Amino acid sequence: MSATIDPAVEKATQEFREKFQKARAEIGKAIVGHDQVVEGVLTCLFVGGHVLLEGVPGLGKTYLVRSLAQAVQLDFSRIQFTPDLMPADIIGTNMIVEDPKTGRRGFEFRKGPLFAQIVLADEINRATPKTQSAMLEAMQEHTVTVAGERYTLQEPFFVLATQNPIEQEGTYPLPEAQVDRFFYKLIVEHSNREELATILDRTTTGHTPDIQPVMTGSEIIEAQKLVRRIVMAPHVQDYAIRLTMATHPGGPYAVDITNRYVRWGASPRAAQALSLGSKLLALLDGRYNTAFSDVQQVYLPALRHRVLLNFEGEAEGVDVDDLLREVIDKTPTMAEAAA
Repeated sequence: MSATIDPAVEKATQEFREKFQKARAEIGKAIVGHDQVVEGVLTCLFVGGHVLLEGVPGLGKTYLVRSLAQAVQLDFSRIQFTPDLMPADIIGTNMIVEDPKTGRRGFEFRKGPLFAQIVLADEINRATPKTQSAMLEAMQEHTVTVAGERYTLQEPFFVLATQNPIEQEGTYPLPEAQVDRFFYKLIVEHSNREELATILDRTTTGHTPDIQPVMTGSEIIEAQKLVRRIVMAPHVQDYAIRLTMATHPGGPYAVDITNRYVRWGASPRAAQALSLGSKLLALLDGRYNTAFSDVQQVYLPALRHRVLLNFEGEAEGVDVDDLLREVIDKTPTMAEAAA
């Protein structure tokens, strides 16, 4: 297999794998545990997507993003979302300024904190839907529009949003159109006993992690291009498509649990996430073709925020992750279907 691969691609692949591991190790100097979350965040960065981190306060979500910003040489900004935050507070606004030489006054655009390469949208579900929606154009188009003028954001542009669970007081559910623009939704769980002991050792003894940058913005952009060169065979792609369509109630590939509990299934962006996420897994494993197992591994983070339960599903407390696991179990791969 390796003999048919362009040597330049093979070299680039090896360099990427090494830098990915270095970035993970640098973040590990500050973040204890949460290995799947860290890998998921790095995955989103290297495929050019955004990530939504959900968990109760105090689990290290913000610290993780800060650590990532230190491990890669990108401009970083943090936006603390609050109920009184306005769209202009994050995008920027036109200000009246006076020329000190001529005394003439005119409008000048003052950029907001959204003009960075890594943007931490902290507790995004504390802001009103109007302000949350102001993120839509930036996340999808990597541009913002103010007073009819369009401004392009610097690449790579990466949004990491944190939110508290929706059932907590003082939060607003994110608009479905905005949620769909997150590549992954990652759940940050509580640390276990051993991890908590390590956290205390690091945070109550004056320990300061020395995180070194391992990648530049241009290297990240090249890595994003490299991921897209990984091959997804037609039968694996078809499996990803059928897994996406299996969440559509009443559709040709819907399974029983979908028809019973789902109101709205995953969008085409889910299939894109399955494709790119599985390609990155193959790349990290030294392969140049994706496998069924790659698609299955990224299925939950790619779809858990894109499937909406109906009234019956909500009333019975159906867990979306459990539902998606059953979808995987009931959806055959192409090989199984042929058998």
